[in-house]
Amino acid sequence: MIDADDVRRIALSLPETVEKEAWSMPTFRVAGKMYLTVPDDETSIAVRCPRHEREELIAAEPEKFWVPPHEAGSAWVRVRLAALEDLAELRDIIVDSWRQAAPDRLAEAHPALVPGAGAPGVP
Repeated sequence: MIDADDVRRIALSLPETVEKEAWSMPTFRVAGKMYLTVPDDETSIAVRCPRHEREELIAAEPEKFWVPPHEAGSAWVRVRLAALEDLAELRDIIVDSWRQAAPDRLAEAHPALVPGAGAPGVP
């Protein structure tokens, strides 16, 4: 079963990622920009997601993706860890969020770091 340790391991494997506690929970940042949080109960994560894509994700897979009312105005989506197929799917979600926060110079320096490019052993 996928857990917060898997999230942490994958996130910290990404270039220039640092972990920082904020709001009494782990957050992960690249170049100072937050791209991932692990809320208190550690059964879900929150990642960056453009609002138009977020609505499509939630409509397609409501058992996997959702937005709490207090985050409705943000460009973030929650992901239920238990609903993910495997570590490769988790990695793809985290990498996509990382790419949204990473500066262009960093994303350009790691062109192979894209969703779907993970090896079976992940990260």
